[in-house]
Amino acid sequence: MGRPRKRAFPVENVRRYLEPGPILLLTSAHDGERDVMTLGWHTVMEFSPSLVGCVISRANHSHHLVRSSSQCVLNLPGEALLDTAVRIGNCSGSERDKFAEFGLNARAGSKVAAPRLLDCHACFECQLFDDALVERYDFFIFEVVAAQAIPGPPPRTFHYRGEGEFMLSGESVDRRALFEPWML
Repeated sequence: MGRPRKRAFPVENVRRYLEPGPILLLTSAHDGERDVMTLGWHTVMEFSPSLVGCVISRANHSHHLVRSSSQCVLNLPGEALLDTAVRIGNCSGSERDKFAEFGLNARAGSKVAAPRLLDCHACFECQLFDDALVERYDFFIFEVVAAQAIPGPPPRTFHYRGEGEFMLSGESVDRRALFEPWML
C-alpha cells in the first residue's frame, strides 16, 4: 500500500496549501474618504505588542487611504458574509461607496479614524507600527491598539484557497493538556 507519491506542483499555487488565515475585511479612512477591501494576506507577527503584518497592494484604493492615515481596522467576518466579502473584493472603492452598495453597518473606531464593521465577529483597530517594507513589498506592519469581539466561540470563518475556491473553518480540537503552562 505505502504512501501516496508526490508530484510536481506549480509554485505560483502554493497558497492553496499555505493560506495564512481567515479572510478579513480591512476598513480605512482618510480626509473624508473611506473604503473597505477583502484581505487574505496577513500574519500575526508578535503577541505583545500585538503586531499584524499584511499585504495591501498599491493597486487597491485602500492602500492610499492606509498609507495616508497610518490606520485601519481588521474586521473578522463569519461565514454569513462570505458572498459579500467576495463582491467587495471584486470592485474598487475609488469608483463606488462599498459601504452603501453592500449594506455594511459601520461605526467609528474607538482609537482610530477607520470604521469598524458591526456585522463582523471581531474588530481589531490598528495603527501603523513599521512601514519599512511598504515601498518594496506593499507589506504593512500594524500594532493592534484596540479590539472588540463577540464573547464565546469564534465564528466559522472562511479562507481563500485561490481560483475562486474557499475553505470554511471546521471543528475545534483542544490540545491544551499538551502545552507547557507558560505557553497558555
